[in-house]
Amino acid sequence: MNKIKLTLYITGHTSKSIHAIENLKKISEGELKDKIEIRIVDVLEHPQLAEDEKILATPTLVKTLPSPVRRIIGDLSQVEKVLLGLDVRVITKP
Repeated sequence: MNKIKLTLYITGHTSKSIHAIENLKKISEGELKDKIEIRIVDVLEHPQLAEDEKILATPTLVKTLPSPVRRIIGDLSQVEKVLLGLDVRVITKP
């Protein structure tokens, strides 16, 4: 499996940003640990990156690889919905 490339766009150190980072770390642990590459971009520090990606709200998680590009807005607290939205399949072992 190729690496899953994710970028999380946040706005400063707000509670929503912190929750999104924590939830993304939880999602990336376990079976997906070695398969995910994560980059966190603070739009206050890098507004051009957010503009280039047309980020209108934060936190926003963008999956760029593998195709297709997927976006999820929010604090990523609903893990199953995040995985489904990213089109990432986790194989659970019996």
